[in-house]
Amino acid sequence: MSATADEGLTDLLVDVVRRAEANVAAGGGPFAATVVRGGDVVSVGVNRVTRDLDPTAHAEVVAIREACRAVEDFSLAGCVLLSSCEPCPMCLASALWARLDRVVYAADRDDAARAGFDDREFYDLFERPRTQWSVPVVQQQLPEATVPFAAWTAHDGRRAY
Repeated sequence: MSATADEGLTDLLVDVVRRAEANVAAGGGPFAATVVRGGDVVSVGVNRVTRDLDPTAHAEVVAIREACRAVEDFSLAGCVLLSSCEPCPMCLASALWARLDRVVYAADRDDAARAGFDDREFYDLFERPRTQWSVPVVQQQLPEATVPFAAWTAHDGRRAY
């Protein structure tokens, strides 16, 4: 990437950080994100967790959802996600599922932890065996468990993702 392109992303990332700050004043969390394609803004998002009473309404997820609607596709290949802070595991997984080309962030997880947002707990949790998790995550064996997958593979109109 050329210096000019980096400068363009830097300016956009500064705007994302400013949007995160403004979101605090508006009663939201200190997070914002933007999806960019070819230097053009496709979508923006701010943290709406408390506003919408939705624990999945992180800025990155909001921006990804809006970008997918804008480009009318669930793939954001060719796009870059700019975030005011290092994405949590949920947001990072969302970026990977969206097939974004790159994720660029400003503050990191240590900055977030100092403000009371310790995503490190989740990163650490995923490295431990599930038997050590505070929330049980277990499989319940059912004879019908794979029926939806059989229906999917047999469906002529399926669109792989």
